[in-house]
Amino acid sequence: MVKFTSSLPIIVMLAVTAGFATPQVARATGDTLLMHRVQEEKGMNLPSRGMSMAQVERTYGAPTRKLSPRGGDTSKHPQINRWEYSSFIVYFEHEHVIHSVLNTPAGNNTNPTAAN
Repeated sequence: MVKFTSSLPIIVMLAVTAGFATPQVARATGDTLLMHRVQEEKGMNLPSRGMSMAQVERTYGAPTRKLSPRGGDTSKHPQINRWEYSSFIVYFEHEHVIHSVLNTPAGNNTNPTAAN
């Protein structure tokens, strides 16, 4: 009968190491995509934080779609409006821009009406 007690810890260590290597690679790829997206947004002419709805419409024209508002049920949950343009989406809190994002496949906003 052969005993493998001395090689068991090595096998376990190899299995554990192999299991942790894959998620780290995936995370690095996701971080890289996010960094590229943020850099791309900085270089674009997107509506800036604080602009009013009227200023956005005057500067960028009418949106392709005005999605139904969310929230507004309490002061802690203000009404959020979303306007969709061909290459970006603008998020408003009440009447002012809080964020603009590119409408790219790298993000989770490729189909904003799915959250509608």
